Amino acid sequence: MLLSGKIAIVTGATRGIGFAIAKLFIEHGAQVFVNGRDEKHVLAAIDRLKGEHDQVQPIIFDISDDNAVKTAFQTFYKSSKKLDILVNNAGILDDALIGMVTRDQIEKTFATNTFSSLYMSQYAARLMARNKFGSIINMSSIIATTGNSGQAVYSGSKAALIGITKSLAKEVAHLNIRVNAIAPGFIDTDMAHSIPAKLFQERMDSIKMKRIGQPKEVAGTALFLASELSSYVTGQVIGVDGGMLI
Repeated sequence: MLLSGKIAIVTGATRGIGFAIAKLFIEHGAQVFVNGRDEKHVLAAIDRLKGEHDQVQPIIFDISDDNAVKTAFQTFYKSSKKLDILVNNAGILDDALIGMVTRDQIEKTFATNTFSSLYMSQYAARLMARNKFGSIINMSSIIATTGNSGQAVYSGSKAALIGITKSLAKEVAHLNIRVNAIAPGFIDTDMAHSIPAKLFQERMDSIKMKRIGQPKEVAGTALFLASELSSYVTGQVIGVDGGMLI
């Protein structure tokens, strides 16, 4: 098992990509703290993840609230004196043409998709520095590098994660903490199916492999970045998109 004895926090882990990552990490021996802000959804996810495993626990808080993040890490430290892996996966999508974008949309999108990763990484890096070991994985998007009409806010929030990833990787490398990003393409999640049918088909047509990606395929990349298989990999952005062009 690639993550035996490791402790991980996965944000937005109640469904989709986050759930797939938590599941795969558990299967590879990690103790996983499942994050979400809705207690009902977090506990339901844990019930699904447990099976024969008992190395999964809830950590319920709003990652976009800096005070909530601080309190959560204080509580986390009482139960675990170390953290090996942080996956900043939680995110929201709220599309609108630029003329219709509201300040509330901008603030909520950046608070969840961008600022939260800074809050989480700040406290995670402190814990990882104690043992001089860690892997931080930020979930960006193909939209961050290619852009897309009607997604200036979402694209901006995910593009910022790339800058954060590269800068933080340089800052903490001497502590043996690695920081990388994953940029998924069109993945079979609730978010993908929330768009209009015409747009969904356009996205499908743009994928060179001619199929939608599966959450477990993104999770596989996260496993690589979390494990010793990528011990000399930092500051990278890895696309998981099936050759998609938007």
